[in-house]
Amino acid sequence: MRNLSSLAVLFVLTGLLCTGSAAFAFDKNHLMKFGAKKSCRECDLSGANLSGANLSNADLENANLKNADLRKANLQKANLQEANLVQTDLRNADLRYADLRNAQLFRTNLRGANLTGANIEGTKMIGAKFCKTKMPWGIDNDDC
Repeated sequence: MRNLSSLAVLFVLTGLLCTGSAAFAFDKNHLMKFGAKKSCRECDLSGANLSGANLSNADLENANLKNADLRKANLQKANLQEANLVQTDLRNADLRYADLRNAQLFRTNLRGANLTGANIEGTKMIGAKFCKTKMPWGIDNDDC
């Protein structure tokens, strides 16, 4: 079953590589590496469409995910320490128990996201959007 979900993620990521668009700024080699290994520290995945992907336990420490689409992505227990998540779309993403220490979430869309048990020590969330967002301190509806 694990190989099947890894294969599905690789298929989605490969499809994204083939569509090629000037709107995406991510490094295609980094995306391939991440698809194959589910680990890519200091990668440039800015603008990548990873919506709905199963990225649980992924290692994206210090990765650039600026403007990435991570809607409905499973990021449970993912390592996102010091990651750049500026203006990232994390609507309805599952970030339970994710490590977001010192990550940048400026102007990030967190509506409906679940950050229950996430480590957000030192995380900067200025301008982030919260509505029905499950935070470590409870439900945040500041932007509903």
